[in-house]
This record gives sequence, structure tokens and C-alpha cells, in this order.
Amino acid sequence: MGIRGDVRGWWERARRVAAGHPPPRLRMGVSPSRLLAVDIGIALLVQAAMTMPFVVPRAPELEPATWPAYGLTTLTVVPLIWRRRAPMAVFLAIMAASALYKLAVEGPGQPLPYTGLVIVYTIAAMSPPWKRLATGLLLVVAVPVSVWLNTRSVRELTFSLFVFAAAYVFGRLTDARQRATRVEAERAAARERARIAREMHDILSHAVSLMVVQAEAGPVAVRSAPERAEAAFDAISATGRDAMEQLRRMLGVLREGDEPGADAPREPQPDLKGLPDLVERVRAGGLDVTYLTTGGVRALPSAVGATVHRIVQEALTNVVKHAGARTASVRLAHEDGVLEIVVTDDGRGPRRGAPAGSGGHGLVGIRERAAAHGGTAVYGPGPDGRGFEVRVELPVTSPAEVAR
Repeated sequence: MGIRGDVRGWWERARRVAAGHPPPRLRMGVSPSRLLAVDIGIALLVQAAMTMPFVVPRAPELEPATWPAYGLTTLTVVPLIWRRRAPMAVFLAIMAASALYKLAVEGPGQPLPYTGLVIVYTIAAMSPPWKRLATGLLLVVAVPVSVWLNTRSVRELTFSLFVFAAAYVFGRLTDARQRATRVEAERAAARERARIAREMHDILSHAVSLMVVQAEAGPVAVRSAPERAEAAFDAISATGRDAMEQLRRMLGVLREGDEPGADAPREPQPDLKGLPDLVERVRAGGLDVTYLTTGGVRALPSAVGATVHRIVQEALTNVVKHAGARTASVRLAHEDGVLEIVVTDDGRGPRRGAPAGSGGHGLVGIRERAAAHGGTAVYGPGPDGRGFEVRVELPVTSPAEVAR
């Protein structure tokens, strides 16, 4: 399929992310089969609790527990298996089975209305407001009737209302927590979309800009200096291969977990070590670029190193695309826990009347990348008002601490 197949796959995944569906490894929740297993486990646990009064010896004056009574007890528990699919139907089934148990058999009572508490919690956590309201109204009628059929005591009535209210409150708290989790997941998906957009912009914009400049110079070089034309075409090929490799690497990360057995690449993100190669590629396109580091810039955290690489890449891309410059310089300086990145050129500089920094997505991306690490980015006319300058400051750990 090649790069077109990779881009088509990336586009489909990006479309799903944009629609609010994060990649499988980021999705919240569990599979339906696992949820069913959980519900079966809860039903078995409730059944075990409700079995206790049947196995504990009863007082001699009370009638012994019978199998029909135990069967009706089980009948109130079984509907809990479907509590997520049809909570209201399960609630009504439990109420009917419980009423039949009280009216038709002489069985031991339960210290707590286990099945009722579980289904009220479920309705409070998963059902819309009108179902919750209907459940509350039914409980207001059913609980006093049940108490009247049992002990007719205010104590039992108060206790029953309290435990059902507690189950409802816990259900609402669970719903609130799940909503907060979903909101955070949506924010994480939005941040991931923004990150993917920046990465795609940086990779493609840089590569295409260099290829266009080199391709435009190619026909002239063919007529005047064939050896320079050959070098330009080699540079186009190298730039295209590098862009394809970076795209495949990023698409492989997106594909990881989405395709069983997919062998996603594990290469690290670009960092300071890749800056000399980056500068050399730009220099091969005809722009005389110098690269200088001062202040012991030796090692950075991987995330900061990737940000520095992308900032320099985007700044040089802007020089190639917009400046019409002949020379440019990249300088990195580390001092007092701050890494300063300065990219200058001798080109046309900002358009007259245009505010500094109004250049478009590239400069906006530089500002966003710097802000993500607590740094700042400013840009405008270069020294003495000539050309253009991008200056970024990032707070970083000192090289000595990183090296330890």
C-alpha cells in the first residue's frame, strides 16, 4: 500500500478520534462479556448472603425453612444478571417476587433487602431522570407496605428508607464519577488530536517545503550546473524518504493496539541528537544554516528534546517557505535552568503592517509547544530590524542532573 495506504489508515483513525472515539487502548470501560461476568458474580454473592438465614438454625417456635421459600428467594436474585440491560424491568420483577415471598410462604426474613438495594443503586447510576423518579415513587409506596406486612414498626420503616436512600445516593455518586471520567477522556482525546495535528504539520510542512525549493532549483541547475541538479534531486529523495519514515513511525504508534499482532515501531522521538542532520538537510536545499550550542547543552528529558527538535524544524521550515533568506542560524544556549532556542535569518522579515507572530499555524504551534513545557516563545524582526527571529525559552533540568 505504501505511504498512501498509511495515510488512509491514519485518516480513518484521526476521523474516529475527532468524532470522540479514542483508540482502543484509550477507551474507557470493559467488554460486555466481562460486565456480564461481574453481574453474575454479584448475583451469586447476593444469593450467598440471602442463603444464610436458611442454613442458620431457627428458634424452635418458628417453622423450619422450606425449599419453596428458598426457591422464591432465588427467584428474586436471578433478575440481577440483567440489571444493566433492563434495570426497570428487573426492579419490577424483584418487587413482584418479593411480594410473592411475603404473601405465599413462611420463610425466614432477611436482615437487609439485598436485591432491592442492588437494583436501586443500578437505576440511580445508569438510568435517565424519569426512570429514577418512577423508582422513587414506587419505593415510597412499596417500602411502607412491606413494613406493614412485616413488623409495622417505625424503626423498620426508618431503617428501610435510610438504606434505600443510601443506595440511591451511592448510585448518583458513581454516575457523577463516571461522567467526570468521560469528560477527562474527551479532553485527553482533544489533546491527542492537537498533538497529532502538530506532528503531521511539522513533518509534512518541513519536508514538502524543502522538496519544493529543491525542485524549483532543479531545472535551472540542469542547464547551468548539472552536478548541482544531481545533488538537488538526491536531497529531494532523501527528504521524502525521511518524511515517509517519520510518518510510518507515527502511524505505527496509532495502529498499535488497533490491529492484533501489529508490530508498531519503537524508535524514540526526535531529539537534540537529530538537530545536526536536520540542519544538514536544510543546508542541502540551498540555505546556508549554522548550528551552535553553548552552556553545556548535553542531555534533556525525552519530551523536552522532542519539543526542541520540532521547534527548530518548524522555525527553519518558515525560513524556507516565507523568508527568501540566504543564511540562517540556529543557536541553543543553556544557562540557569533555562534552555534558549534562537533561530534567525536574513530574509524579508515580517510583512509591513502585520503584527509580529501573525504567521499562521507554524508559529502558533511553536508557541503551543513551548507553553506545554512552561516556556515562552516570541518572534519578530531580527537583530537591527533585519530578517526574522524566533526566540524560545524552556525551563529544563540542568545537564549535570540529567546526566546522573
